[in-house]
Amino acid sequence: MHSILDELGVKPVINACGTVTVLGGCLVDDEVLEAMREAAKVFVDMTDLQTKAGEYVAKLVGAEAAYVSGGAAAGLVLSVASCITMGQTELMTKLPLTDDMRNEVIVQKLHRNMYDYNLQIAGAEIVEIGNDSATRRRDLETAINARTAAVVYFSYDPQAGVLPLSEVIEIAHRNNIPVIVDAAAELPPKENLSKFIDMKADLVLFSGGKDIGAPNDTGIIIGRRDLIGICSRLGPHSYETVDSKRRVYLGRPMKTSKEDILALIAALTRYLKADPTERIRESERKAKYMSSELSKYVSASSRRFDSGPAQNRPPCFPHVELQFKDGRWSAETMAAELKKCDPPIYTYVTAERLYLNPQCLREGEEKIVVSCIRKLLA
Repeated sequence: MHSILDELGVKPVINACGTVTVLGGCLVDDEVLEAMREAAKVFVDMTDLQTKAGEYVAKLVGAEAAYVSGGAAAGLVLSVASCITMGQTELMTKLPLTDDMRNEVIVQKLHRNMYDYNLQIAGAEIVEIGNDSATRRRDLETAINARTAAVVYFSYDPQAGVLPLSEVIEIAHRNNIPVIVDAAAELPPKENLSKFIDMKADLVLFSGGKDIGAPNDTGIIIGRRDLIGICSRLGPHSYETVDSKRRVYLGRPMKTSKEDILALIAALTRYLKADPTERIRESERKAKYMSSELSKYVSASSRRFDSGPAQNRPPCFPHVELQFKDGRWSAETMAAELKKCDPPIYTYVTAERLYLNPQCLREGEEKIVVSCIRKLLA
């Protein structure tokens, strides 16, 4: 069978990292591919498709409204931009130049991460509160002022020291400030799709290309109808103008195709019907096998992470932790050598430990991982 990957000289890899963007997100089910095939064979009014898709997603998850975005990062940009402009077309055409707008977005220092730049793409000025140890109520209360557009909460819960989301929402809403929750990788459990909305967060973002099982460049924004409406107006299919020279353009590079939108709908519908128990049990079996086999050679254990770096998410999947103590190997060296195997094996390193996440390992790949590590150690 002809393979375009072979023609390009690109090797499929074994993914022991998880649903990470740099490895393509997730594997897409045939049912989802069929939805993409259906979309690929027709033309549609994209604004109508976005509207109907948003209504469908909102009904599925129990939110006022929803919008299918070009990934969770694009959703974060559009969400922040909607809070800065609050739907004023004149302001929307100026983005990301926001010096004359309410453009301050509050983020806890403990939540600072590599995705901060998405806030600045929207024109936000990040106001950091708290310190490396904790954020207190008064840190948020004193940071809110006339230029505050929103509070952004990056959900890595439970995380020691952070001001809990419930308190963030209570303080922000008392001051009429919307709260945006970035929950990109916070699935499973699938109950999280409604959890943050039930807590009264104003906008919540999820990645479609992680556990939902949609293409890597999809995501959803759910929440308040008025703010979702502004996100849609800022999105890639907007044609709003003030005059011939000024138009709403911020979301144009964040395009979502008709194939992406139908794929997200199919994947989310399938995801909500599925029982994750067997998939989690399979991950536990693979983690136990790798931990047991590798503990004969190095310090190895299987554990779950309730909090910590995004790479350790989601918390319901066990990760195998390897620690090299004899000086001949380091976690970084082992990770680099595993990429040279055939097929290449991708792992991740945190705090001088190498981790194996079974979430995306296909049947039998856990044995290949063990075999390659064992050969390298020998």
